[in-house]
Amino acid sequence: MDKKDIIIRIGQIRQRANLSARDLSLKIGKNSACISRLESKDSFEPSVSVLLDIISVCGSTESEFFYYDIQQYQKDKEIIELLKTASPIKKDSIINLLKNR
Repeated sequence: MDKKDIIIRIGQIRQRANLSARDLSLKIGKNSACISRLESKDSFEPSVSVLLDIISVCGSTESEFFYYDIQQYQKDKEIIELLKTASPIKKDSIINLLKNR
């Protein structure tokens, strides 16, 4: 994930949290234009602590934020949790099912 992807992802989670750029800026303790400058791809680069604050305020997690497909994160997470409790036979069946699409 590069800087451009991070900026896009910030916009996605901010919108999903129904926060304006101004509201998010204020909630993380920054001036009201902080997130607008960031999302406009200005030279502003957030520190790790600011990025973590943004993620938290938007109701996300680091794992979700950096996941390759944020739209599928919850479904993929649920599948993984279900697989953890599946028997070896069920796991083999699922693997075969997915391989033989």
